[in-house]
Amino acid sequence: MLPARRHATLGAVETKLTKNRSVKISKFLSRHLRHEPHRIGITLDAHGRVDVEELVRAAGAHGFPFTRAELEEVVATSDKQRFAVEDGLIRANQGHSVPVDLDLPVRRPPARLYHGTVGRFLPAIRAEGLRAMSRHAVHLSPDRETAARVGARRGRPVVLTVEAEAMYRDGHSFRLSSNGVWLADRVPPRYLLEPDG
Repeated sequence: MLPARRHATLGAVETKLTKNRSVKISKFLSRHLRHEPHRIGITLDAHGRVDVEELVRAAGAHGFPFTRAELEEVVATSDKQRFAVEDGLIRANQGHSVPVDLDLPVRRPPARLYHGTVGRFLPAIRAEGLRAMSRHAVHLSPDRETAARVGARRGRPVVLTVEAEAMYRDGHSFRLSSNGVWLADRVPPRYLLEPDG
């Protein structure tokens, strides 16, 4: 059985990526736009952006060639919208471990947000709350379903409810990424509700 193919027309170029190829490009972009730009010789600007053509050239020079059309297809068809391309520049929307200023304004969050994790982390979360760890912010989801998918990447998911409105009233800041992920510096334990069951 042949792998499923995605089609996208980008300008005059039509590309056809297999799911496997799309995932590999996405992982390459995540690694080098969020964590290790130096490994392929690129430098992100203060906001985490790099010229698309420079990235494509660097990828090819470091043994992972792909075209601009393939890159744009990955960005356009990603259900998680991890990347943004604007004015010839690309950046990861969030999740950086390298210092960047995503230039996101403080926003009032909904009453509740959600965080997906797994049971083995609950004792530390109960004691310390949610911390950014190697990232620059704690990632929060607007709905339980998304949080459960995030948690499922590490095992059986546990969804925590965050009393976001109460946090905001108490002076904590929230920012909203362009792909709908809410970002906070940390979530103290008092704002977390125990998971159901």
